[in-house]
Amino acid sequence: MTEILSMGRLGVDLYPLQDGVGLGEVTSFGKYLGGSAANVAVAAARYGHTTALLSRVGDDPFGEYLRGELERLSVSARFVATDPTYKTPITFCEIFPPDDFPLYFYREPSAPDLQIRTDDVDADTVRDAALLWFTATGLSEEPSRTTHLDLLALRGRRAHTVFDLDYRPMFWESPGEARTWVQRALDGATVAVGNREECEVAVGEIDPERAADALLDRGVELAIVKQGPRGVLAKTRSERIEIPARQVEVVNGLGAGDAFGGALCHGLLAGWPLEKTLTYANAAGGIVAGRRECSTAMPTEREVAEVVNGDA
Repeated sequence: MTEILSMGRLGVDLYPLQDGVGLGEVTSFGKYLGGSAANVAVAAARYGHTTALLSRVGDDPFGEYLRGELERLSVSARFVATDPTYKTPITFCEIFPPDDFPLYFYREPSAPDLQIRTDDVDADTVRDAALLWFTATGLSEEPSRTTHLDLLALRGRRAHTVFDLDYRPMFWESPGEARTWVQRALDGATVAVGNREECEVAVGEIDPERAADALLDRGVELAIVKQGPRGVLAKTRSERIEIPARQVEVVNGLGAGDAFGGALCHGLLAGWPLEKTLTYANAAGGIVAGRRECSTAMPTEREVAEVVNGDA
């Protein structure tokens, strides 16, 4: 049985091997599996969970590379279809530590992961997965938008239906359009996680306390608001937890949120107290922020525990 099903963005990350220079001056790149949904799947698999990705790739060598890399990183690719029209997308970044990492997405006129259809995955997997992870990007275009809403309806707001608010403005015509569809999808989620700006798009609130309350009012059971250097705030209807940020020497901050997501999945499925879950998630994010790559940088539970316990 698939324990965790993640659905959404999948592509090739080409990250520069030189820091502090623009793409026009970079002379060499590292090639990695990328895409937020794929990264979270890899991160969760590092904790020993049976994980699968629902996505698509192009009929090209990069698509073959991604299928092989998913399997190598212990994520099942059986729900990764080959799209007959669109090429596998590529993402470049620039690395200006500690806090400037511009992204350049090559996904025009569309990307295979936005072509997923309901019959790309079997209904039993969607209903029975212990955790379903999805992102706002998957709502930005048809047919992926309808597929997401169909699968959420099929799942019936089962426990551990996690919505990564992951707002990328380049994928939307306006924040208002994004809010319309994000709020539709919130009706099927039990957990919502995002930063302050993503919460503002989702529920019109940028203040962390009000944003968390607004998400709870939409029916989720757990609202998590990332506050950058102020740490992370989480609320249920009976509990409020705030965890301070960890100080790390940042190499590339782009994969930290996905590492946070993988640890969050693990903590939820392990039944950990909320404070422990967020402490591990923060630590996992810090570990990956200190590494250049994303997917292949995801830590094991032992690595995270060493950081939490002060052994690393």
